[in-house]
Amino acid sequence: MTLELYYYEQCPFCYRVLMKIKDLGLEDKISFKNTLEDPANAASHQERTGRSTVPCLYIDNQPMFESSDIIAWLDANKDKI
Repeated sequence: MTLELYYYEQCPFCYRVLMKIKDLGLEDKISFKNTLEDPANAASHQERTGRSTVPCLYIDNQPMFESSDIIAWLDANKDKI
């Protein structure tokens, strides 16, 4: 399973997702793509989804938006990641 999180640290919704990832100990299982620090990440995300909205968790290249949905998915799948 490939997981990529597009985010930026100043976003309060991203912060919620980042804290859940840390609480679950999944930091080494997810590729983090900061869209403010690296314009290439922002461009890639925009190209793939037509949106610049973060947080966005790509699960095997399928985007999932909404922090509450991402957090629920992480909780439900933490043992499979």
